[in-house]
Amino acid sequence: MERDTDAPLALPEWLNAEELTRLRDLATAMADDAARLVVTERPRSLGVEATKSSEVDVVTVMDQRSEQLLRERIDAERPDDAILGEEGGASEGTSGLTWVVDPIDGTVNYLYGHPFFAVSVAVCIGDTTREGAWLPVAGAVSAPLLGETYAAAHGQGAHLVTADGRREPLAVSDCERLELALVGTGFGYEAAKREEQGAAVAQLLPKVRDIRRGGSAALDLCFVASGRLDGYYESGINAWDQAAGQVIATEAGALIGGAPGGEMGKAMAIATAPGIFADLTDCLFPEAR
Repeated sequence: MERDTDAPLALPEWLNAEELTRLRDLATAMADDAARLVVTERPRSLGVEATKSSEVDVVTVMDQRSEQLLRERIDAERPDDAILGEEGGASEGTSGLTWVVDPIDGTVNYLYGHPFFAVSVAVCIGDTTREGAWLPVAGAVSAPLLGETYAAAHGQGAHLVTADGRREPLAVSDCERLELALVGTGFGYEAAKREEQGAAVAQLLPKVRDIRRGGSAALDLCFVASGRLDGYYESGINAWDQAAGQVIATEAGALIGGAPGGEMGKAMAIATAPGIFADLTDCLFPEAR
């Protein structure tokens, strides 16, 4: 029998605060190690290794090496857990936990030497192959060229570790007026999708303070968590783009959701300070009002 997706996922009893802390710390260590790898071993003549949905949806050899490192670490330290990765797909486990990893979120930025890219590592319960049937319970996002690592565990809040080792608690902004909100978004790789997303930006831009497009969904969610953005929305993201940033934003006080009546996911992902969630959702889906 399938789970009722209208009912929230409940954490199993064994997934207590101590275990969640261990998972968060392991996610942090792995994300930082992979982030260090993609910086220190980046080839001078880095090029496109492969493409996916379109010619601008690229994969580099460092995406592949980063995911290989993450998979080897998970297999060594958590051999009973499942893995879902952007480049390597899904592997099965028996523990009830799934690691969802994006070896480089913001690959185009990485390819160009732009600092807005990150390694995203999350651990989830539920079925990560079905929207609304899974929940990230711990995760970390490591942005090496920013010198920042964001991390969170369910029920324990979220924090940022800076390049000089300071650990700072995260909290969303107190913005309550959409017209004063700085909102982040992202674009897909296919021309038709971009045309649709561009039209949405044109409709929203007169109603907000401004819009930013950083190029990494994981970092956009972390920026909502830290108050650098008041809100974020994007359609077309995948579980590995979303998972770690979702738990970090939620633990920092963000409200999250998707299209009206749906979960945060591929159709739409929204994360905002609580005071503007309803207004941003209404602007994105005026027909649902």
